[in-house]
Amino acid sequence: MQVKKLTELDVRGKKVFIRADLNVPQDDAGNITEDTRIRASLPSIQYCLDNGAAVMVTSHLGRPTEGTVGPDDTLAPVAVRLGQLLHRPVRLVSDWVEGGFEVKPGEVVLLENCRCNKGEKKDNEELARKMAALCDVYVNDAFGTAHRAEATTHGIARFAPVACAGILMGAEIDALGKALQSPQRPLVAIVGGSKVSSKLTILKSLAHKVDQLIVGGGIANTFLLASGKRIGESLAEPELVKEAQAIMDMMKARGAEVPLPVDVVVADEVSALARANRIPVEEVGAHDRILDVGPKTAAKLSEIIANAGTIVWNGPVGVFELPQFAGGTKMMASAIAHSEAFSIAGGGDTLAAIAKFHIAEDVGYISTGGGAFLEFLEGKTLPAIAALEARVKD
Repeated sequence: MQVKKLTELDVRGKKVFIRADLNVPQDDAGNITEDTRIRASLPSIQYCLDNGAAVMVTSHLGRPTEGTVGPDDTLAPVAVRLGQLLHRPVRLVSDWVEGGFEVKPGEVVLLENCRCNKGEKKDNEELARKMAALCDVYVNDAFGTAHRAEATTHGIARFAPVACAGILMGAEIDALGKALQSPQRPLVAIVGGSKVSSKLTILKSLAHKVDQLIVGGGIANTFLLASGKRIGESLAEPELVKEAQAIMDMMKARGAEVPLPVDVVVADEVSALARANRIPVEEVGAHDRILDVGPKTAAKLSEIIANAGTIVWNGPVGVFELPQFAGGTKMMASAIAHSEAFSIAGGGDTLAAIAKFHIAEDVGYISTGGGAFLEFLEGKTLPAIAALEARVKD
């Protein structure tokens, strides 16, 4: 994926429009409860300020009704927090699409919630052209929205004088390309989660590329069913057994493998009080629920990870939120942390596991884009990145 990058451009004296992802959680009083996305946007903003650009930043927040800015939709709290982090005032500009506001070199303003503008979600061309006219350089730094073709993520990139990837977006593109387009082998993918159906296209796409496909959670249970094992009352999708078998056959034909659990941790319910039993997979009873992989399986998976050249991780292998069912995911996380392989991780549950087991510093790259990360794994073209690729020679 070839795109122009912000750090390659001379932005001095230029008007720069940055589409960031500042969609942060807030409490009922409007206080920001977690500001990771704001912090992640700082390098691009600071780069532009340090290099004498006049900086305009916008983002979506929540799911507003187009045409109105309700009290829950405003970026006002984000402007305050952004100002605190940048150590300078950040003015919030409303009704900005038609222009009429001033931004001086070395100044940054925040443009009100872009999804409040009519035509944003439908990638309206007239809206995109008006926004493009506001700037000399358009910067997309919102990888989390790269799978959506909207006016501030796609349309404006077509019409702005220059369109490039921000520092965060550029890092995402580089990491994903390194992991899936030119990986060091063996390439190991870990896909966990409750349902095969929600990740079927990802599994099929990865089955063509990876050397080992580790499956976990309810997904692994469906694969166990496909291999003829009993799973008791475990979460699974019997209707997708043929699909699971086809993926295993596809891998086998390539000399690759889907390593399935040889032992598991079971209980009769999913609760903090449930008693966990470690048993061989052949001994799963009629009323057992498989809630984690057993220690032998965890050791086997850790060995695969230790020998990997590249690791792509999306999803835990057990109900890691409960301590008695966290062992498999914890051991796997530790193996990833100690591996010399390049690792990339993404998805909400994965990020929660990384935080729980304190391995963030030891993961090669942590993707900030949930939906975009998954669609990239599926092999889909991400509209926002495609728009930047189309402008690389301009």
